[in-house]
Amino acid sequence: MIMAILETKDLKYSYPDGTTAIRGMDIEIMRGKKTAFVGRNGSGKSTLFMLLNGTIKPKDGRILFNGKQLGYDRKSLRDIRKNVGIVFQNSDDQIFAPTVYQDVAFGPTNLGYSKEKVREKVTETLEYFGLTDLKDKPPHHLSGGQKKRVAIAGIVSMQPQVIILDEPLANLDPVGADELLDVLNALNDSGTTLIISTHDVDLAHNWADHLYFMAKGKVIGEGTPDKVFNDPELIREAHLKSPITLDIYHEIERRGLAKPNQHPTSVPELVDTLKPPELMWVEVPTETLEGDVLNLGVLHGEYALQSPYEAVNARVLHMHSDGRAVVEVVRHGIKAGGIAIYDIEQYDPDGFQRIMETEEIAMIGAMGKQSKMLAEEYHIPIQISSGVIDRTLLMALCGKRCLILTSGGMISHSMKRIDEYAQRSGIAINVSIVNHD
Repeated sequence: MIMAILETKDLKYSYPDGTTAIRGMDIEIMRGKKTAFVGRNGSGKSTLFMLLNGTIKPKDGRILFNGKQLGYDRKSLRDIRKNVGIVFQNSDDQIFAPTVYQDVAFGPTNLGYSKEKVREKVTETLEYFGLTDLKDKPPHHLSGGQKKRVAIAGIVSMQPQVIILDEPLANLDPVGADELLDVLNALNDSGTTLIISTHDVDLAHNWADHLYFMAKGKVIGEGTPDKVFNDPELIREAHLKSPITLDIYHEIERRGLAKPNQHPTSVPELVDTLKPPELMWVEVPTETLEGDVLNLGVLHGEYALQSPYEAVNARVLHMHSDGRAVVEVVRHGIKAGGIAIYDIEQYDPDGFQRIMETEEIAMIGAMGKQSKMLAEEYHIPIQISSGVIDRTLLMALCGKRCLILTSGGMISHSMKRIDEYAQRSGIAINVSIVNHD
């Protein structure tokens, strides 16, 4: 049974000027899950986050961490801030050391780690975030995306159980945002509980396991993405909008082009809701009768709608005098393409070239900053640099074989996402790690 790692009971907070920010809030953050707090600016998300890691003290109510009430003595606060790290929206509010290395080392040093352990932890974290080449740079010389990675690296170096991120994708370009999400997903797959605030409904819908909708310092709705985003009244009350994938789905479903009662959260899932044509004209033998079942053989190319090759049976509904019939088609996918995952931590130029030749790779995607840096160093052509899992899934559905360059926790995350899609869709997609023994 999954237990709550953070809870609040009737939590209240007002600022010194009398502004009430949190109004009797009860929440449960489940261990190992991804939770998003969604609401427009001023709804109380940032204040709640500062309460959850002891930065500010509530006016009333309780906060529980691992079932124990949060205390505000020095020892208790030190413990909660080690285990519940917070990354502010503006990275400049968090980064203050002269170099990237010193900034990431600040947390472990303050926790009393030995010099050797600090060096080991910081080196490992910098490498994980693709920051090794920037370790001696002054943080204020970095780009917005690089600063965000430094801020998160500083928290990760302390090995917290929970990481809270206030508007994590704010001011990031699309590729930078995608790289950051890859890192967060890998951290979550390794067991870290993640909490974000956002007013980006598409991010919340696609990313979170559980959502809280906030307005005026209160939780006005909560649940899984399919529950809360199927409640139009709740969306209006929160001054939000429906995610784009749901808007598109509802439109094509109204036109009879999609299966009913679906809840796609990504482009591959949206594609999977499409209904193939159920009826078609075919030429039939003269002795064919209505009700007969015909084997139409194997379709491919533009006629195969769900897999590269489809075995097709058809039940005759109506015979026409010109030797054709209207038939109801039943399709069975024979084989989809595949996805090969390459662990860049075991990169070998000769072995990589052999894999490219023997696996018949059509496209290469790179997940994470380290993968993109390796591809640039070894002149590996990258066709997919953002939305890597979704886009390689779409290519696999078209019969292509794709390669994903990645490492660490992103390997298990990729395998998990691809397997989940295959189970939901019923389409077998071959996925393997090609350079592991």
